Amino acid sequence: MARSTLAQGSFPSSKGLIYSATADFRHDSIPTAIEAMKTQGSTYNIQFDQTEDMTWFTDDRLAQYDVLVFLDNTGQVLDDNGEAALQRYIDKGGNFAAIHAASDCQRNSSFYEKELGAHFDYHPEITNATIDVIDSSHPSTSMLPAQWHVFDEMYNFKSDPRSVGAIVILSANESSYTDPGPRTFNQGTPHPTAWYQERGAGTESGGTAGRSWYTSLGHTNATWQDDLYLAHVMNGIAWTVQSGTTKATNTSGLVGFSSNTTTSTASSSSSGSASSTSSTSQASAPSGSASGSTSSAK
Repeated sequence: MARSTLAQGSFPSSKGLIYSATADFRHDSIPTAIEAMKTQGSTYNIQFDQTEDMTWFTDDRLAQYDVLVFLDNTGQVLDDNGEAALQRYIDKGGNFAAIHAASDCQRNSSFYEKELGAHFDYHPEITNATIDVIDSSHPSTSMLPAQWHVFDEMYNFKSDPRSVGAIVILSANESSYTDPGPRTFNQGTPHPTAWYQERGAGTESGGTAGRSWYTSLGHTNATWQDDLYLAHVMNGIAWTVQSGTTKATNTSGLVGFSSNTTTSTASSSSSGSASSTSSTSQASAPSGSASGSTSSAK
């Protein structure tokens, strides 16, 4: 398990919702990912709920969470009401984290794309590859080797996340693997693989922007059992919670968890479909490598 380099109290008590609904391709690693995040949550002082029920996206229910974690979502996993509730949550300072195929959902939503950073385009066959750490100062990358050797899918995107203000922190080293393409969109250089937004670009004018974080890695069950990968993901999520915009770190926050909050509990089921203060606390793990078709699915 990834071990914290700081006392557990360094992480604010917070609550997150893992949303893993899929309408298209479904990753068989989703249950492993949910279990891993829930198990790791106590180390980072994050209590996780999980659902695949789009009707959970209402103002009252989302208001209890400091961060929403979109996990491997594909296709249209929110209806108009759910997407509107998500927009209002983001406008109230709610934080957003997304993992792997979550860049391939809500494909026609400009709001979701801005909050995420960029939508998925395609990937070559799953491969051994080298990931270059572009910024080792971020809590989600500080434990990684400068060149991180992984077995995963190297995503390409339909736009450059830097165009909405995202900071790229990991980059696929394109000399380390083969990608026959075709690549028809400009995703910028270096190749974006993980990034963050200090203030999410999906916030509407007049709203309070929280943080946004995304990693495109995380395809296989083996990856979700790798300590180094888990440290990358969990520190990314924990970083969002320290935005200063939710109740975890700001008593005036409009959304988020506090000891006085009355909360509902989402289903803990990991199966189903879509229809059914700016601190940088971090945890680290020993150096290692994550383990994990050209396809429109992920």
